[in-house]
Amino acid sequence: MHRVGREDTAWGTRDATWAMVIAGIDANPQQAGPLTRWGRAYWEAVHPHNLAGAYSNFMMDDEGDDRVMASYGDNYGRLASVKRQYDPENLFRVNQNIRPAAA
Repeated sequence: MHRVGREDTAWGTRDATWAMVIAGIDANPQQAGPLTRWGRAYWEAVHPHNLAGAYSNFMMDDEGDDRVMASYGDNYGRLASVKRQYDPENLFRVNQNIRPAAA
């Protein structure tokens, strides 16, 4: 990921050394709450040591616009302009949405 320039792809966080995914999995549905709490606590403990944003495919649905914008960094404005041109109605808005730039 270091061999590609920040502007060459949508995702520009190219100076990271590690990527991390926190996954809590159990076949017992009753463990969903405790595993979610564990995962969030783990993330909060390591987050002060992370770069801004995240790799968008690793993000959860509830991450929010600020985190999405941080994930794309300086590329977000360019991506929002492209979105305005090709998807002004924001039809493709699921997952980590890039909102179309204002006209």
